[in-house]
Amino acid sequence: MTTGTTDQGAPSASPKSASGYCRFWIILSLILFMDQLSKWIIVDYSGLTMGLYPPFGGVEIIPGFFNIVYSINYGAAWGMLEGFAWLLILLAILVLVLIALFRDHLELAMRAQQWCFGLISGGIIGNTIDRLFRGHVVDFLDFHLPFYRWPTFNVADSAIVIGTFWYIYLQFRSPTANKID
Repeated sequence: MTTGTTDQGAPSASPKSASGYCRFWIILSLILFMDQLSKWIIVDYSGLTMGLYPPFGGVEIIPGFFNIVYSINYGAAWGMLEGFAWLLILLAILVLVLIALFRDHLELAMRAQQWCFGLISGGIIGNTIDRLFRGHVVDFLDFHLPFYRWPTFNVADSAIVIGTFWYIYLQFRSPTANKID
């Protein structure tokens, strides 16, 4: 493990070492924990009936805009690839392996990229756990726009989307703007 020194003379971990990706692992772990905890609450604790939306079920949080419901999805976003859980699990594993293999090219040593890929990886693992152990993904966040009812989603989905768009945004910024401390 390569180490350097900080301004105070204390050793600092190289970004190439496992401890250099500490931010990534913390974000991944937090997303995974929040995702699985929220799904456990919805499935085992909330008392919500699966598949029922207000006014017949669920909880209306902001009338006409936001509900908490209990829904399941056998596919990916918008129900795509329904019935192909095995393919979605293989794709998830492939993406996680590619992130690990190409971490230098993805600049995972940089602070902002650790946030992005921690969000993405935590979300991928959260939904993959659902597919492996439940046979489907649990969704519960239900938003209505004035012109469109958004598909119900969960914490893992949110993390994947936020991490992906944040990474895309960073690619248009200065390459030195996000260097690790």
